[in-house]
Amino acid sequence: MKNGKAIALLPIGVFLVLYLGLGILFEYVLKIPMGFYSIPIVVVFLIALLVACVQNPKLKLDDKFTLMGKGIGDRNITIMILIFLVAGMFVGVVGRSSAQSVAYFLLTIIPARYAVAVLFVVSCFVSVAMGTSVGTITLITPIALAVGAASGFSLPLCIASVMGGAMFGDNLSFISDTTIAACNGQGCKMQDKFKENFHIALPAALVTLIIILLLTVNAQGIKDASYEYDLVQIIPYILVLVGGIIGINVFVVLIIGIVSGAIIMLATGQTAATDLLANMGSGATGMFETTMVAILVSAICALIREYGGFDALLAFIKRVFKGKKGGQLGMGLLVGAMDIATANNTVAIVMANPIAKEMSEDYGISPRKTASILDTFSCVFQGIIPYGAQMLVALSAANELGYSVSAFQVIPKLFYPFVLLISSLAFIFVIPEKN
Repeated sequence: MKNGKAIALLPIGVFLVLYLGLGILFEYVLKIPMGFYSIPIVVVFLIALLVACVQNPKLKLDDKFTLMGKGIGDRNITIMILIFLVAGMFVGVVGRSSAQSVAYFLLTIIPARYAVAVLFVVSCFVSVAMGTSVGTITLITPIALAVGAASGFSLPLCIASVMGGAMFGDNLSFISDTTIAACNGQGCKMQDKFKENFHIALPAALVTLIIILLLTVNAQGIKDASYEYDLVQIIPYILVLVGGIIGINVFVVLIIGIVSGAIIMLATGQTAATDLLANMGSGATGMFETTMVAILVSAICALIREYGGFDALLAFIKRVFKGKKGGQLGMGLLVGAMDIATANNTVAIVMANPIAKEMSEDYGISPRKTASILDTFSCVFQGIIPYGAQMLVALSAANELGYSVSAFQVIPKLFYPFVLLISSLAFIFVIPEKN
């Protein structure tokens, strides 16, 4: 280990102060809707990179560029970026109508008195298939609000159930950017991380489902509803989900999803042939910001590592968190703090990845366990913060439909993130890791 220098962590501090400070200013002082997402995160990271470049004047600028190039050119970063783009193309091809078919099919075949529980299960399934919690919330929240308004179920409970299910899939999906970032950052296979996470997330989801059923199953005067859906449009999601679970290479899985989705969307008339490539392009474009963040963070982390910043942070964590279990908790709190500051679980994972990689080697923690902790704890914190995209999108949908719901009405009913935290801690301190 090099001599640790805490000052080398200054670029991260600059990023956190700028991003969190401006976010609070925009969101709560200037009252700008979705203020945290009005901040160009790429610009803030670029400022942090400039700060890193100014540090350590003894090192020539050309040498710093060489270090940044090596950080960006890392095999895992390259794979991560390519998967981001292909996953975006898949979502662009299948569009929202296919996911609606998934949701409407499940909601139609189950009695209405189980509607809130169904919303949770549907959100779990769709988010696993889509790989995006925000996309799932955007899709299903209007349905949840309609179900709640028509049946008399609590609107905050309906919204919270959708958000919980969305975070379940965000944590497990093979095409989720958090999964991609965590697995490639730690150099583990996605199916290994999936198995590790599944043992943690499934009990949490089942407990959440029981809580929802206990709160809603005895509701009176509920009327059954019927929705239009197309079973054929579910096929791409099923293929992606099954292919990922059985361990097919993620690129092959996504290509299968893109090809099957393109054929089905053209055959059913959902997309014109002339629009198909444009939709692919739009999907890939939607991943550009995440891609640029990955590139900039890789460059910043390469300089911080060279300056001794990670060694200083590791030394601090080792003083505070003792033993293998303490190291795992330290990882979880590290990525949680990053998420609270950035309100973006993918960014939090990308920032924490290099530090967690060194921690895993120091504490003897397996890559799959490290990836699981990063993904799980980031989803816990992202699922409950009132200024996260998930919460803001859900409340924005409610406002557009004329419903008055606040974040502080929803947070107490966000059972899944809280139960997931308990489950995660249990698998760290109580249940031994399987070989």
